[in-house]
Amino acid sequence: MSHATLPVLVFEGVIVFFILWKILSARRGRELYIRRIPGLSAIDEAVGRATEMGRPIFYSPGIQGLDIVGLQSLSILSHIIKLAAKFRTRVMVALADAVLYTIAQDVAREAYAREGAPELYEQDDIKFLSDQQFAYASASIGLMSRERVASCFYFGSFFAEALILAETGHHVGAIQVAGTPQITQLPFFIAACDYCIIGDEYYAGSAYLSKEPTLLGSLVGQDLGKLVIIAALIAGVIGVSISPWVPAGSIVLEWFKVGK
Repeated sequence: MSHATLPVLVFEGVIVFFILWKILSARRGRELYIRRIPGLSAIDEAVGRATEMGRPIFYSPGIQGLDIVGLQSLSILSHIIKLAAKFRTRVMVALADAVLYTIAQDVAREAYAREGAPELYEQDDIKFLSDQQFAYASASIGLMSRERVASCFYFGSFFAEALILAETGHHVGAIQVAGTPQITQLPFFIAACDYCIIGDEYYAGSAYLSKEPTLLGSLVGQDLGKLVIIAALIAGVIGVSISPWVPAGSIVLEWFKVGK
């Protein structure tokens, strides 16, 4: 393959080294720095608000199935349910995928059990609404309006239904936190929600919330790997720019060739 070159192997090796190094450091108890993400930090505030008002929490993992986005959403859901269980606050989860629905039930059951409150788990609070986009949106906004939810969380893959959900949450007076890798829907969430998770912040959610050493180390190691790639890109640009006049520039340029 044209990209299977020595420079690519070197860069991959460096990135893997950083990831393993940071994972081992975290497991040994070393504190790793992760910048504050306001949207994820606001989860505690949103759960607390629902508790104070005595009204339930609404959670939507989007309309897609069990992919990397859905798995990340379930991880965040587990954290929210654990927080809510401490204050005996009801959490309603609206799902549009049958597989995700089944797994969400297990996630919720385990989260309540880990907080020592298995009796709080209600199977009816984990709802499969519809696998049709706008039928799901209609059922969700009906649920939000009837229950007068105090907090809404949207973490997952959203499309045209994003603004429908967020506007309804705003209408019922809920504090709203949203996160999605779908960049076309971010403007709507930013406009209608109180807090929004943008870009890679979504995938950092499980590590940020759980503080689990392996996840933290992997996250920090990947960030260092990105810095290496950025430095390599800058070196490549400089090499291309000076190669006509400086021989060293040609040497740098050779490292960035992907094929003959």
